[in-house]
Amino acid sequence: MALAERIRTPQVPDLPTASWTNAWRIGQEVVMSGMTGHPATKQAAEQGTPLGAYDQTLLVLKKLEALVTAAGGHKHNLIKTVVYLTDIADKDEVGRARRDFFDGVYPCATLVAVNALVFPELRVEIDAWARLDVDLREATLPLCTES
Repeated sequence: MALAERIRTPQVPDLPTASWTNAWRIGQEVVMSGMTGHPATKQAAEQGTPLGAYDQTLLVLKKLEALVTAAGGHKHNLIKTVVYLTDIADKDEVGRARRDFFDGVYPCATLVAVNALVFPELRVEIDAWARLDVDLREATLPLCTES
């Protein structure tokens, strides 16, 4: 049986009242809860400069990277993400942020529109899985054959 280790990092602090865990390392796998840009998104909204989908996506991807790093890995260990958007029209901005963040080496992804997230200023939430024994930069592309 694989040992489960709770992952903690100051960049993504656990809330003392939370009823969830930000991340677990189970063997070579890291499973992460849905991350948002909160509290930066709330602070920006209160200052009258709300963050758009691009900036929120980058904030979230950096949180996921911080969790994977705390588990002993790096961003190219991320193998799957699920992106939740409150406005499907934001998909292009999310895609642009993913291109900028992942440097052309992309994990598998699902993108869905939802009615709302936990706070009204949130536009993006992402949950993710990583494998510490996999570096997507070293992935091989299969040969395509015409039938």
